Amino acid sequence: MDSVATTLNNHVNGWAGGLRDYFGLTDTSAMMALIAVIFLVGAILFFVIRPIMLVVVDRIVARGNSPWLAAADENHVFHRLSWLIPGFFALLTVPVIVSSTLPFAVKIAGIIETTSEVFLVGVITAVISSVLNTAETRFRSFKLARKYSIKSYMQVAKIILFLLATIVIIAIIIGQSPIYLLTGLGAMTAVGMLIFRDSILGFVASIQLSAYDMIRVGDWIEMTKYGADGTVIDISLNTIKIQNFDKTIVTIPSFTILTDGVKNWRGMSQAGCRRIKRHITININSIKLCNPELLNKLCQMPLLKNRLDQYLKEEHRHVDDGALSLLKADKAGLTNLTLYRLYLEEYLTNHPCVTTKMSFLVRELQDSHYGLPIEIYIFLNVTDWAKYESIQSDIFDYVYSITQLFELQIYQYQSETKMGYIKGDT
Repeated sequence: MDSVATTLNNHVNGWAGGLRDYFGLTDTSAMMALIAVIFLVGAILFFVIRPIMLVVVDRIVARGNSPWLAAADENHVFHRLSWLIPGFFALLTVPVIVSSTLPFAVKIAGIIETTSEVFLVGVITAVISSVLNTAETRFRSFKLARKYSIKSYMQVAKIILFLLATIVIIAIIIGQSPIYLLTGLGAMTAVGMLIFRDSILGFVASIQLSAYDMIRVGDWIEMTKYGADGTVIDISLNTIKIQNFDKTIVTIPSFTILTDGVKNWRGMSQAGCRRIKRHITININSIKLCNPELLNKLCQMPLLKNRLDQYLKEEHRHVDDGALSLLKADKAGLTNLTLYRLYLEEYLTNHPCVTTKMSFLVRELQDSHYGLPIEIYIFLNVTDWAKYESIQSDIFDYVYSITQLFELQIYQYQSETKMGYIKGDT
C-alpha cells in the first residue's frame, strides 16, 4: 500500500509540475486545477459505478427471490450507499495533496479531509437509517406484525443514531475527540428531557402498549374525547393515527391511550359476533290479562304455541304433560306482555343471524314515566358494520310491527302539534 501511495504521489506531483510548466500556470492556479481534477474524477466514478450497482440490484430484485434485498431497494439503501464513492475518493486524495509541492496544500487538504469526513458520517447515518427502515418493512410482512409494532423502537434507534452522528460531526469540525463532547452531555440532560419530553413519554407508552397488547394496527378503537372512532392505521413513537369511518384522520399522542383509556373492538372481531342492546317502551296502560279470544288468536302462531307449551310446563309444574289447552293457559293468568316476550324469545332463537351461544335476553327493565322498557340483549353472528345494521333494523322493524297483534301499544312522546296546528295558534 505504501508503494502504491508513493507511486500515486509521484505521478500527481509530476502531473501538477508538468501542468504548471506547460501552461505557464502559477502555483495557485495549479492547485485549483488539481482540486478540479480530483472532483472531476470523483464525479466520474460516482456516475459510472452508481448506475451499474443499481442496475444489478434491480435485476436481482426482479427475480423475486430476495425479499430483504427488495425491501432494502424500496428504502433506498443502495442509492445512499453509492454516495460513499465520492466521499471515500475525496478522503483518499488528502495524502496526495499534502505531499504535493504546491502552496496551501496542507490547509486545503485539511479542509477537504474535514468536509469528506463530515460527508461520510452523514451518508453512513442515512444508510443505517435506511437499514432500520428495511427491517421495519420486512417485519410488517410477518404474522407477528399483526400483534406488535416495532415502528416506535425504530424511531428511538434513529433518534440515538442522529444524536451520535451530530456529536461525531461536531467533534470532527472542532478537531476534538467525541469522548470530550460526551462528558458534557450530563449538563444537557435536563434540557434534553424538556426537548424530548413527548418522545420519552411516547416511547414508554409504546412499550406498555406492546407489552399489554392494548392496540394494534387494524384495530377498531373508540376515543370519544378526541373524536376518534375508526381503524388504527399507524402507531409511531409519538402519535397514533386513526382513520374514522367518514375517512377523516385523527392523530392522538401515544401516551393518552394509557391516561385516558380506549375502547377496543378487537374482541368483537375475534369472537365473530356483535351485540344488540336496545329496548322498546311499552305503554303500561296497554298491558292486560289475556282473555280466551286473545289467547285463541295468539296461539294460532306456531312459534308462540310451541314456546307457550314449554313455558307452562316450566312455570306451572302442576299442569299435566301433553298438549296444553287454551283453558289451562287461561287459568295460568298470562298477560299479553308475557306472551309478547315469549314470542320474541322464540322468534330470535330461530333467527338465522342470532347466536344463542352468547348472552341471550329478552327482559323487562325498570319502568319510568315513559312506560315499561322491554330490552333485547342478543348477539348477531356477523361483524360487518353494514350487514349488522341491516339485520338489526330488520329485527326491530318486525318487533315494533308485531306488538299490535298482542294488543300492546308502543309509547311515543306526543308533541303539542296536532292536526297541523300548534297549541296557542289560531
